[in-house]
Formats: sequence, structure tokens, C-alpha cells
Amino acid sequence: MEQVNVKINGVSYEVPADSTILEAARYAGIDIPTLCYLKDINQIGACRMCMVEVKGARSLVAACVYPVNEGMEVFTNTPKVQESRKMTLELLLSVHDRKCLSCERSGNCEFQKLCNEMGIEVENRFEGAVPAGKKDYSTLYLERNNAKCILCRRCVAACQNQHVSVIGANNRGFDTEIGCAFEKPLGDVSCVACGQCIVSCPTGALTEKDNTQDVIDAINDPEKIVIVQTAPAVRAALGEEFGMPIGTNVEGKMVAALRRLGFDKVFDTDFGADMTIMEEAHEFLDRVKNGGKLPIITSCSPGWVKFCEHYYPDLVDNLSTCKSPQNMTGALIKSWYAQKEGIDPTKIVSVSVMPCVAKKFEIQRDDEDGAGLPDVDISITTRELARLIKRAQLNFARLPDEKFDDAMGVSTGAAVIFGATGGVMEAALRTAADVLEGKDLESIDYTEVRGTEGFKEAVYKVGGMDVKVAVVSGLSNADALLKKVRSGEADYQFIEVMCCPGGCVNGGGQPIQSSVNHSFYDIKKLRAQALYDQDKNMPLRKSHQNPVVQKCYEEFLGEPGSHKAHELLHTTYVKRGY
Repeated sequence: MEQVNVKINGVSYEVPADSTILEAARYAGIDIPTLCYLKDINQIGACRMCMVEVKGARSLVAACVYPVNEGMEVFTNTPKVQESRKMTLELLLSVHDRKCLSCERSGNCEFQKLCNEMGIEVENRFEGAVPAGKKDYSTLYLERNNAKCILCRRCVAACQNQHVSVIGANNRGFDTEIGCAFEKPLGDVSCVACGQCIVSCPTGALTEKDNTQDVIDAINDPEKIVIVQTAPAVRAALGEEFGMPIGTNVEGKMVAALRRLGFDKVFDTDFGADMTIMEEAHEFLDRVKNGGKLPIITSCSPGWVKFCEHYYPDLVDNLSTCKSPQNMTGALIKSWYAQKEGIDPTKIVSVSVMPCVAKKFEIQRDDEDGAGLPDVDISITTRELARLIKRAQLNFARLPDEKFDDAMGVSTGAAVIFGATGGVMEAALRTAADVLEGKDLESIDYTEVRGTEGFKEAVYKVGGMDVKVAVVSGLSNADALLKKVRSGEADYQFIEVMCCPGGCVNGGGQPIQSSVNHSFYDIKKLRAQALYDQDKNMPLRKSHQNPVVQKCYEEFLGEPGSHKAHELLHTTYVKRGY
């Protein structure tokens, strides 16, 4: 890579020639402050927090968009630079809702952090009229409070990056607000509930719809049996909320925390992931053998499903009819488990902890009530679980490692990797290959579909036939692939789509990392590695080898694809259009 020589604050550095000043400074260990910048998402130089002096330039320049060149001299901390940044923060704060103590992002707000670091007083020399700010509570999964918005446009860029683009800047000047076209509420447009806008927001302007009080109320109701399940990606990220390194697997401490919060049973959604593979592999083989609709496309990601319903309704029939692991687990809790334990299912409150805000939407969908009751009653995000733990004053780092309850706590490595892009495909191939070959295959690592790249493809010889597969994550990649499927240009038999870039580990309900951390760490890769490491060390790595799954089929469901399995574990979709 070509390098250039630059001076930053009088010190010489050699940096990549294609760097911006911001990137060059960060190579040098200098964190120029930003608000609108987010690596690979938003680089527009709008917030003016990253202004620096460049020798020979007539005015300050925006470091996030200004390229370096040979011999450039940059100054990042002069009185002129400091005054510019301070004025920017004061002006933003003058029209900002300053209820920081009650804000969900307090302590993890990039705007608040910069104000603290720059010594900005709440009452400053600029006293603007704080706007009431439009609030949008129209969806089941997300809330917007524009009084806390600093117009950085990160959320707009994230939505565009997802190829959805249902939000943007409305009006001009002091009246500018982020919202939907024609001032429509978010619930009336084709938002897919991915939540990438939330994890991109530097303030508390965007949050998931908080259901923590619903959980507390259920736990405190003596008439209710409250059962919780946790998705695989949660264990790979929850520790970040308590100061642990990115990619720390905290499964044992998470289980211990859930017990201490008062849940009656703590189950693993990985059990439902193993069930999903049993049903999905059967469905795939059935379509291949009997001329069914191909390619079959996975249905575990509710944001992706909603995207397909809105933007590709003609391909809805290609979706697997399998419910997601969340709802399969929920359905079996209120049927098989309730029957085994002699529990009235109407007394069960089924709670899920998910890396995803779209799961809040999913549990409200039609045909997600296999036992005649909602499969899942309350879905909360990883962030909401962290809030519950903090509210209960649990010292997370000092909790012991405990195991899930047995009834639905047994799972395989195939289920664990569901949280990473390519994981569902690899898990399905492990089972489908054994079924088609009629034996227990030793080679089960399908590394070609691993990795955080947005698009991967491979051809596998399975049971004497070539199976061509594709894996995409992020809806811009899904959109490009679906255009080829629609036109007939793509000839895959099996496609995995994950709504969020990198899969569930990078879901809209996961812990929010700063723009600085996004610059230095491949967050989704580190979280995914935690899951692959767990898979590698598990005694069982194929879904059909799960003894509790086998028992469930033997004594309750019959066999994969049975009538009862379809009633409980499969669902239907809606051709929504725009």
C-alpha cells in the first residue's frame, strides 16, 4: 500500500496514501472528535466537530472527509480548533433536550461524552429555543424523539445502507427534522424494523420500545410462570455493557443473572435453532425431491422477512415456512414443555432476549401462536437485559457461571453459530449432508460460507448432487442478490439472508459501540468469533444429534415436517408491497 509522510502536531508519521486526516490521526493515536462520522456508514463532514488546522489552508477543514497528501502538516489541538469545537457543542446543546439523567443513552452518549470532555456547561452562552421535537411511537419496536436529535444523519445513512431509505431530512434551516416522507409516522411506511438506525445514533434520539417494565411486572405476578430464552448472539455481546472486551462469551454469567432477576426457568434459544434446522433441512430436501419452490430462502431474520414482504412480494413463496428459533422455542414452551410439566399454558409468560428489535415486531405477527397463545409474550433486546441487570444492582462480572435449565437448555454447535452470517446455512448443511449421505460425516466445517463479508457463495457435493448456496447479510446485499433471483440469473438452491450486516451479532438490539471503536475494531467479526469458538469446543455439533430435540420428536411431534410440527413450528407470510 502506498504511504505518504505527514506531520500531525509536529510529529512525523507515515500513513496510507488514501487516508483522510481523521484516519491518519487515529493511526497516530489521536482521536479527533466526531459526531456525524461512522466508518463505512456516514462520512459527510456535516457536524463540524472534527475541524482541524492544515498548514497553508485558509480555514479549518473537516478531518473526516479531507484527504492527506505528501508533506501535509496538521494541527488538531490549537486554540482555534478548540474554540471551534466548543462553539459547535454549545450550539447543539442550546437546542437539545437536556434530560440526560433519565435518558437511556446516558453514560453511552457520544454527544454527552464530548460535552463532558470539552467542559461544556448545560447553561451556556447560547440559549436557543429547545424545540418540542416530534416524537414517533407508531411502531411496536422503535421510538424516535427528535428533541434529542443532533441532525448528524447517521440514521439516514444506515437506512440507506440497508436499501430501505424510509427516513430523511424534512424541512430546512432551524425547522429541519429527521422523519419519513410527507411527515408519515414510521408505522405507516415500509420500515423493516432492522434497528440499524438505533445502533448508529450517537444520542438518545432513537431507542427500541422498552419492555423492561412488562418483564418486571410479570416476574412479580405470583400467578405467572415466567420463562426466558436467550438467542446465541446475546452471549457474545452482553458483556460489553459491563466493560468486558468485544467478543467475550458471557453465557454462564448471563444465565446466572437471569436466575437472580427472578425468572422461573432459563432456556436457550439454541434449542429452537436446532429445531429450526430439523424442520428447515426437511423442508429443503422435500422441495428438492418433489419439485418445490427453489431457491429456498431462510426465514430466521424477521427484518429480512419484512423486507421481502415489502420489496419482493413475488419471492415470498421462496421463503422457508419455518418460524424463527425464537418462536419455535416459544411454541414448544407453551405446548410440549407445558404438557410435560403439567402447567396451564395460560399461566406462562414467555420472554425472549434477542439481539434484534425486529423480534418485537415478529411476536405480534399473525400465525405466531402455535399453541393457541402467542408463542412469545415479551421480547427484549440485549440492551434491555443489561438495563434490568443494572437496575437490580447485580455485579455482572462477579456472578458465577451457571448452565441453562435442562428441559430446553441442551443445544449443539450448529445452533450456536446461528448468530453469525453463514451460520444458519452451515448448520443446515451439516444435517442435510448426513441425511442425504446416510451416515455421520466427519467433515462438518463449511468454511466457505463463514466470514463477515456481505456476500458468499459455494457449491457442495451432497448426496451425489451439487447444491449451490449463497449467503448474504445486510439488505443492500440481499437486494442485489434477489434481483438476480427474480431475473433468473442466479441458480442457487439454498439462500441464507440475514437482515443486519454480519448477522445477528450486529443486530439492532445489540450494545452500541462508539464511532471510535467502529474505526479500530471489526465488531461483528469479534462477536462472531466467540460463537465459532464455542461451536468448535462443543461435544455435539449437528442439530439432529441433540438428544432433547430427538426426544421432542419421539414423544410429541412425531417427525420433522409432521402435521403437528407444521401446526406449531411453521408460519405464513404477507405480500405487503410498498
